[in-house]
Amino acid sequence: MDNRWYVAPFATYIETGGDRKAADGWGGGLGVGKIIDKHFNAELRGFYQGFGGTNGPWDLAGGTADLQYYFFRDKFSPYAVVGLGAMNTCASANCGIGFIGEAGLGVSYEVNDNLLIRSDVRYRYNNNFNAHVQPGTDEFHDMTVNLGVVIPFGEKPKYVAQAEPHAIAPPVADCSTRDSDADGVNDCLDKCPGTITGSTVGLNGCAVRLILKGEHFKYDSAELTLNAKEILDGVAGSLTAYPQKNDIEVQGHASSEGSDNYNMKLSQRRAHSVVEYLKMKGVTNKLIAKGYGETQPIADNATEAGRSENRRVELIWIEE
Repeated sequence: MDNRWYVAPFATYIETGGDRKAADGWGGGLGVGKIIDKHFNAELRGFYQGFGGTNGPWDLAGGTADLQYYFFRDKFSPYAVVGLGAMNTCASANCGIGFIGEAGLGVSYEVNDNLLIRSDVRYRYNNNFNAHVQPGTDEFHDMTVNLGVVIPFGEKPKYVAQAEPHAIAPPVADCSTRDSDADGVNDCLDKCPGTITGSTVGLNGCAVRLILKGEHFKYDSAELTLNAKEILDGVAGSLTAYPQKNDIEVQGHASSEGSDNYNMKLSQRRAHSVVEYLKMKGVTNKLIAKGYGETQPIADNATEAGRSENRRVELIWIEE
C-alpha cells in the first residue's frame, strides 16, 4: 500500500463570480499531503490569487484542508475533492478574512513512481462575514482550475505476494506396497484402478471374469428375480464408471437337469436377459449374449449344492 507523504505545487486560473465585478485571474500555491489508503488522500493547501476589478485590484490569500476520494488508483486516477478553510480578501484597500468551502472533480496521471501530474476543477464559496470588502455583498462564488504536480517522498512500496506457509507433506507410501482396489495387483502395476468387486483380474489388474452366483431367474424362466436385478444394478454402476471398455461376453450356464438342447436354449435366453438389463442401465460396453447350457460345469452336478453353482451367469472381458 502506497502511504507516502508528498508536496504538490500548483498553478491556478480563477474565473470570478459576477458579484466581485472583477476580471478573471491567475495564482498558485502549494499543498502538503499524505496518501491514507487506496481511496483517500488528506492535504493542506495554501494559495495566492490576484486579478483586477472595478473596485481596484483583488488579492486572495488563504488555505484549505482537503479530503480527496480516488475512485480507483491506477496510472490514470479520477478523484473527487472537498475542502474547508479560510481566506483573506483585499479589494484595493478593503480587506477581510472569511470562510471558504470548495468541491470539485479532478484526475491524476502517474508519470513515474515519484512524479504525478494533477488537475482539478473546483467551485468555491466565499463568505467574508460583513467585512464589506465589496459593497453590496459578502458572499462570492468563483470557479478555480488547478494544474500542478505531486512529488511523493521516498520510494514507492512494491507489491510482494505473501508466501503461503509450507505445509509438511505426509510421507508417500511406495506404490508397490499399496493395493487401493484390493484386487491383488499392486498400484504400480495396476492399469485398471477401481476394479469391479468380486471380479477376477489379469496380471495388469484389469478384469477378465466376473461370476454372478445365486438365484438369478425365476424357475424354468429367463425372467430376472428381484435379487438378480439388485446385483446387476451394482454391476451396471461399476461398468459405467469403469475405465475398461472391452467387449464383454455374457455367458449363461445351466446345471444337468433337463435335456441338453433345452438347457442350451434356456441359458441363451438368460444371457440375453442380463444383456438387455445392463444396456437399459446405461452400460456402453459391447455386450454379447451366449448360452453354454450344461457344457461347462464348475461343480458336481450330482449334488444340489453343485448344481446351484453351475446355474450361473459369467461376464468375460474379451482381450482387444
